[in-house]
Amino acid sequence: MSSPAQHVSIDDVQINRFHQLLTLRTGLGWVMVGYILSIIGVATLGMSASLQMSGFWQGMVAAMALLGVFAGGFFGGWLTDRMGRQKLYFAAPAIVLVTSIAMLWVQDGLTLSILRLLCGLAVGIEYTAAGSLLTEFIPQKSRGSRLSLLTVLWFVGAALAYIAGNFMLAGGDSEAWRTVMASPALIGALLLVARLGTPESPRWLLSKGRRQEAEAVIRQVYGPSFSLRNITEDSAAGPAMSFIDALRAGYGKRIFFVVMFWACAVIPLFAVYAFVPKLFSALKLTGNLAAFGSVGITLMMVLGCCIATWLINHLGRRTILIHSFLWSGLSLLGLALFPDAEGWLVLSLFGAYGLFIGGAQVLEFVYPNELFPTEIRAFAVGMGASLAAFSSAIGTWLVPISLERFGIGSTLLAATLITMLGLAVAILLAPETRSMSLQEAASL
Repeated sequence: MSSPAQHVSIDDVQINRFHQLLTLRTGLGWVMVGYILSIIGVATLGMSASLQMSGFWQGMVAAMALLGVFAGGFFGGWLTDRMGRQKLYFAAPAIVLVTSIAMLWVQDGLTLSILRLLCGLAVGIEYTAAGSLLTEFIPQKSRGSRLSLLTVLWFVGAALAYIAGNFMLAGGDSEAWRTVMASPALIGALLLVARLGTPESPRWLLSKGRRQEAEAVIRQVYGPSFSLRNITEDSAAGPAMSFIDALRAGYGKRIFFVVMFWACAVIPLFAVYAFVPKLFSALKLTGNLAAFGSVGITLMMVLGCCIATWLINHLGRRTILIHSFLWSGLSLLGLALFPDAEGWLVLSLFGAYGLFIGGAQVLEFVYPNELFPTEIRAFAVGMGASLAAFSSAIGTWLVPISLERFGIGSTLLAATLITMLGLAVAILLAPETRSMSLQEAASL
């Protein structure tokens, strides 16, 4: 008599203790990423004054992290698909630990830019390795919400950066920004310890023909009654697919969609996050209103991500993406048209932007991980992250220049147009992958 487990796919099992632990291990990585990419916004003013940096170097320091994500996405995706998810799972926190500690002794804009570039490299690796590992273990019913939760935790990390960073600045001297910039090292060290004992993805092992190792992991995670018969994976039965093979097979349209919607979601976001103090100053928001506003906008983004995570299996991916771009774009349009409005209205529109853009943000790691087969999943995620980060880096670098030459209204109008481009891409190209297995979602 056969065991019931022999007829259950690992896509259909219930969430177990291992899944919860893996979600925690991966989620803490996204807290680290949100923290390290956002902490620059807290330290910018003190850092610029201390190092006497020009507007060029301020923009360069902010943009270098995103250029690092660009390089890390391509490089990390390529390595993750070839060396495995588990090995690269420890790379990002190790890089963050070392580069953050080095921030304590930085003396010029060039050195700071290089360290931020390395931090961005770690972020790109984290996106590809950790995201793929979680995707390939989590059951179908929980996949969308668990991947969406990563973005929520990204914004938790961002909010923590503003809260902890402002606290450190308030209690320190003119060099307190060094402690602020070094603080991500604590998260990196904690993450290295927390991830000890994480196994390799059985889907990746199967894609490399390592069947015995894959079965051992399946038994370790799901129990002794489970085996390779419980995994349905296209790569288990056929030859390995290269990225060029994927393009020839028709995945080019999906890659274009992922890159475009991701870029349109993050270009305005990173531009806003990197220069919140400057934007608020241009909008005549100063003092406590600006300080509390920075934290408030971040919390609205967290709330928006939480709502989208809750709705993702009810409304579907496509509907959430379209509405996210529509309403966040209208919020930015209001800011562009009324830059001299009362402080409460400016903060309300910024808050509305943060709330509604959450839908697009949570899908940045759901869609890329669902739409591609195991052999190229990490590389596709890395490509999406890389090209989005590259365009965001250019946008971030241009923000202080645009503010100086064209003013706050034109700068925010440009952000509006980018967001509306994302809306058009979503309407034309966004697929629906709700209630699909990983193999079905990745199939053409």
